[in-house]
Amino acid sequence: MLIAIQVAITLLVWQTASNGLIPKPGNVAAAFTRLLATKQFWDNMLVSLGLTLKAMLYSIIITLVFAYLSVLPFFKSIAQFMVKCRYLTLTGLIFIFTLLTRNGSELKLSLLVFGIVPFFVTSFLSVITSINKQEYDLCKTLGYNNWQTLYEVIIVGKADQVFEILRQNFAISWLMITMVEGLSMSEGGIGTLLIKYNKYNDITVVVALQMVIFLTGLCFDWLLGSIRKWLFPYTKYK
Repeated sequence: MLIAIQVAITLLVWQTASNGLIPKPGNVAAAFTRLLATKQFWDNMLVSLGLTLKAMLYSIIITLVFAYLSVLPFFKSIAQFMVKCRYLTLTGLIFIFTLLTRNGSELKLSLLVFGIVPFFVTSFLSVITSINKQEYDLCKTLGYNNWQTLYEVIIVGKADQVFEILRQNFAISWLMITMVEGLSMSEGGIGTLLIKYNKYNDITVVVALQMVIFLTGLCFDWLLGSIRKWLFPYTKYK
């Protein structure tokens, strides 16, 4: 009931504050409906989802390899350097990535991965550093070697938290998708549509597209949360 009241108040304020520049809720809803009925929209949406999921897959592999190996002294400094890379802005590195990649698809993918991995590593290293020393001591008592300890305490023991980090970082990749798609528009994507309609000052459709992006992100957040509870049912009690 509270949510319904808050939504109603928001729509009322939006309707009241709308002027010639800000589209009214009814117009945005109509544009939203028209978008969902077009093949062009769904083609571009699938392109964006495919690129995002591919970037997440590569980011997960890179992150887990270096984060798991960070318990070894040689790889710890590498993982710490990857954490510091989150302060690098993509704007100044686009030219370098353009030289290193062969086409627009690789450029977008590499930029997404570079933008996701530092935050992914940061989150996962915080999980590793918060592990109780007693868990390591228990493995030593049981006679486990370093690799067995790594598997039991971190890989298996923290699998549920890895999935939660994946859920949180999906939001970062979905937020960045429109930016990287604006760099190479040949393959389309939701970001390409945003730039196209923004160029012609069609604010109503732009706001409708923003609603699509927002709702899609919420759906994936719910889906990943549901999968986590299914895979790790004990986490729902935390």
